[in-house]
Amino acid sequence: METVLSGIRSTGNLHLGNYFGAVKNFIKMQNENNCFFFIADYHSLTTYPTPHDLHNNVRMVLAEYLATGLDPEKSAIFVQSDVREIPELYLLLNMNAYVGELERTTSFKEKIRTQPENVNAGLLTYPVLMAADILIHKANKVPVGKDQEQNLEMARKFAKRFNFMYKVDYFPEPQPYNFGEELVKVPGLDGTGKMGKTAGNGIYLVDDEKTIRKKVMSAVTDAGPTVMNQQMPEPIDNLFSLMKLVSEQSTIDFFKDKYNSCEIRYGDLKKQLAEDIIKFNLPIREKILEISSDNDYMRKVASLGAEKARASASQTLKDVREIIGFKSF
Repeated sequence: METVLSGIRSTGNLHLGNYFGAVKNFIKMQNENNCFFFIADYHSLTTYPTPHDLHNNVRMVLAEYLATGLDPEKSAIFVQSDVREIPELYLLLNMNAYVGELERTTSFKEKIRTQPENVNAGLLTYPVLMAADILIHKANKVPVGKDQEQNLEMARKFAKRFNFMYKVDYFPEPQPYNFGEELVKVPGLDGTGKMGKTAGNGIYLVDDEKTIRKKVMSAVTDAGPTVMNQQMPEPIDNLFSLMKLVSEQSTIDFFKDKYNSCEIRYGDLKKQLAEDIIKFNLPIREKILEISSDNDYMRKVASLGAEKARASASQTLKDVREIIGFKSF
């Protein structure tokens, strides 16, 4: 059984793209591997979260992942800042990370461009903290998106460098966890690209019925088909892709026939899509609200996750300190 680690952002709510993309695979993954899922609240400090935002965001993200199927009995689900071994390993890895290589990372260059007023040291050393998150549990596999592939490569580099410098074979070189064809790309409502937080084109799992209807009815469409059986443009194909996730096949077939015969009314299609999303989403939303209001359960899950994570992390840090040469008098 392999050890798999996945970081969960601590800002923003889960949308349908997250659910059908990563979360469903996380649920399967926890049944097949030794999994660590953590909420990355240290990473969020590279922006300027307020104390109110920081805590409430962590709570909501934890509730959402629990509501969608992550099981605290099967996996370690924890808050990054609850594991104090992580920042110490981060410090130790920083001693063997070089400014030049960190300045060349794509993520750092992008952050310089997007937040020039806040280019802090945390942004520069983000790949080192990510490496500490991974190496503290000696993870073999890490699910990453395209935007994080370089940072995972940096984690492998730091693992190899540590092993070479101290003449040990201690840290494994983490590899990307490939979901393959199982990874569903969910389109956004703006007619192009995938659903995402930054793009503002998503349906969130905590959205109420009114919000979902409003979002879907404002989805981008065109003037309609003019030739029978013509190829669908991207915005319309995107709406049918969403339907495939939440609607009955008979519903999809009905609107495809209407499209192919040039009789489709996009208003009717979007109304049906909105109702199908609401039907799919409602049980998840209710569970999110139920879990997030249960302070005792939330506290129990966070405590259990921290206990599991610290058991793994403390052993790694003990080993690393001994390898480097720290000794107690």
